[in-house]
Amino acid sequence: MQNVQTSKIRFDGGPYPRARLGFVCVANAGLTEGDMFRMRPDGVGLSFTHMRMRKECTVENLAQMEHDLDEALAGFLPARNDLDVLCYNCTSGSFVIGEEVIRRKLEAGRNGVIGTTLLSGVVAALQALGVRRLSIGTAYTPDIDALEKAYFEQQGFEVVATEGLSLTTDVKMNLVSPASLLDFTVGLDRPDADAVFLSCGALRSLEIIEDAERRIGKPVVGSNQASFWHCLRLTGIRDKVTGFGKLLEI
Repeated sequence: MQNVQTSKIRFDGGPYPRARLGFVCVANAGLTEGDMFRMRPDGVGLSFTHMRMRKECTVENLAQMEHDLDEALAGFLPARNDLDVLCYNCTSGSFVIGEEVIRRKLEAGRNGVIGTTLLSGVVAALQALGVRRLSIGTAYTPDIDALEKAYFEQQGFEVVATEGLSLTTDVKMNLVSPASLLDFTVGLDRPDADAVFLSCGALRSLEIIEDAERRIGKPVVGSNQASFWHCLRLTGIRDKVTGFGKLLEI
């Protein structure tokens, strides 16, 4: 006989009926969760996991994360099947490891999940903004900058300027003040650039994007901003979120 109380239960779409987004962050990340929750529309659920990363951001350490990704994914929401998008949220790791490699790992054993990377989100964002010529500012050292420049050129963009802050730890990247980052961003602008991209989810770019756009009169794209915009669009959500730059309003 069916339990009387159980028979009275009614189910609905849950607390996040519009979409559930998952983010795989590097272990040293200090901004991702806060940035994503600031941009989150009502009805969208966010889940996060962290994967192992060595102390310094180097090409060698970024490449090693390919093997650590499997371990992080194994313990991430193993009993849920309601995740819509799963994003590897590391800009530099995306082009060092390779987007297709990462995407296959994200989607393995998760039926219906769309796997993506932060870098895929940046490319989609730049294309949506009609950008062809790009100025790039990063938190990284020159060797990583060179790899990033080559990546964007392979995607069909003309990179008119590249400049890095030569920082190697997430702690230092997080501590770059918004005022300093704003000056850095404005200084990256070039007459022939269609937009400026601030590369690295550890920089506090979300805090200065609107001010920077007003100063240079062009779109400014940040790593976490582009990643979140792309994940929303992959689920079909097209809400215009104000306060975080032109991208989230298209």
